Amino acid sequence: MIVDAHHHFWDPARADYPWLTEDLAPIRRAFGPADLAPSLAATDVDATILVQTRSSEDETEEFLATAAATPFIRGVVGWVNLRDPGVEDAIARLRAAPGGDRLVGIRHQVHDEADPEWLLRDDVRRGIAAVGRAGLVYDLLVRTRELPTARAVVAEMPDVRFVVDHLAKPPIRDGALHPWAGEVDRFGSLPNASWKLSGLVTEADWATWQPADLRPCVEHVLATVGPERLMFGSDWPVCLLAAPYEKVFSTARALLEGAGLSDRERAAVMGDNAVAVYGL
Repeated sequence: MIVDAHHHFWDPARADYPWLTEDLAPIRRAFGPADLAPSLAATDVDATILVQTRSSEDETEEFLATAAATPFIRGVVGWVNLRDPGVEDAIARLRAAPGGDRLVGIRHQVHDEADPEWLLRDDVRRGIAAVGRAGLVYDLLVRTRELPTARAVVAEMPDVRFVVDHLAKPPIRDGALHPWAGEVDRFGSLPNASWKLSGLVTEADWATWQPADLRPCVEHVLATVGPERLMFGSDWPVCLLAAPYEKVFSTARALLEGAGLSDRERAAVMGDNAVAVYGL
């Protein structure tokens, strides 16, 4: 089973997306299931996970309803206010909504918070613990700056499943992988954290990137956490800034083959791990 563990939908005509700034003009339009379906068919992707794009329970409810009506969407990573004392009730409301059985995880755009230690707030940690008690995954959207606090939270909550999105956005464009690589190394001993092989083409130079530009960070994560804790995601339609879906998919496969992974290990990264971690 091939799973795209990370993609988005949005419609700027219906909602506000603060991160969708002018420099992202090529993707400032509506994207939905009909736009993605041809690329999934072309790459033989069987299932996907739809991931939140804004801090809104309303969006999560919309995504769950979309998932219920779209066979290829097997999971939704949504949003709840982690700092709300009623976070458990919020999760229960989402699960009771149409498509609520597709809720597999929660995410917040942590790298946009001013405080690099936002994850260590008492109320945030209580919220993440509630996510874990509900049997959901917590997706970590962080960069190098937030990795130390992310690691502290992951270590503190061994019973919660975490997934680090986009390999924590390594500075591929700059070509300087430290201190990112050192922070990744510190995650090596934490078995409850998996990593998404996603979002890398937009961390490289959009116009000139080559697969070789991505290889050092992919191989570093593989050496640190192993193929059993890595999963493929396209980050579509954000990836369209740098490459079409099909190229992102073929590049991921080529990088895994180039890293010397066995057929079983490649199958794990391209789908089996997502099925297991998110309970699809």
